[in-house]
Amino acid sequence: MSGLGPERLSLNTATVREQWSLAECIEGCARHGFGGISPWRDKLHEMGLEAAAKAIRDAGLRVSGLCRGGWFTESGSLDAAVIDDNRRAVDEAATLGADCLVMVVGGLAKGSRDLPAAWSLVEEGLARTLEHARDAGVRIAIEPLHPMYAADRACVNTMGHALDICDRLGDGIGCAVDVYHVWWDPELEAQLERAGRNRIMAFHICDWLVPTRDLLTDRGMMGDGVIDIPRLRGLAEANGFDGLNEVEIFSALDWWTRDPDEVLAEIVERGRSAC
Repeated sequence: MSGLGPERLSLNTATVREQWSLAECIEGCARHGFGGISPWRDKLHEMGLEAAAKAIRDAGLRVSGLCRGGWFTESGSLDAAVIDDNRRAVDEAATLGADCLVMVVGGLAKGSRDLPAAWSLVEEGLARTLEHARDAGVRIAIEPLHPMYAADRACVNTMGHALDICDRLGDGIGCAVDVYHVWWDPELEAQLERAGRNRIMAFHICDWLVPTRDLLTDRGMMGDGVIDIPRLRGLAEANGFDGLNEVEIFSALDWWTRDPDEVLAEIVERGRSAC
């Protein structure tokens, strides 16, 4: 496969979250020729929703996703605060014109070992959020996380599980496919085919380093690890995905310590050479 030009890339702002504000991320994306941006909600709130939406529009950037909603399970019940926060996230995604609202669904409830109960809470929370999202015209994207995060971050860990939920909940819900979390799955090719155009709502890229020094904050730049990114991108595109390729790198030991313009320039180079 040929590589990706910067116009086919989106910057997930977590990639330079330690160095730049959202306003600086928007300006940087425009300066380096990126096609889009995916803000995190904390940075969005710092800048202000309306100001951010205007700045993104003025920069000519597409919003490939808003990170993130979810976190349904921590208290062991769907309290009003969780539902209200997810509805606010939907409204923010609508204002930004985001391609989807990414859902990190939550792990086990505090003190619990009851995984089926967590799955049930997640599905109920998604269903209740989806009612509001349909009215707002916002697509909901479940992000399956690597199984190492099942206890504390997301108890939905495979595309197959995520799509089972989508099948039960109906229109307007799909998956955010992050290669860091799903590259290992022997069922991935079949599940991408099952998902198809309507349910592959986002595609996130980075790399899995060997050795991995930290399971949360040591993701690699594309080409520095073991993930066959061109193959996985090819599978997503063969099954209808035609959105931006969103670069999301958590890197406390490396990329978060560098000049952010250097980081974006390297992303552009690796998009062409490693994706």
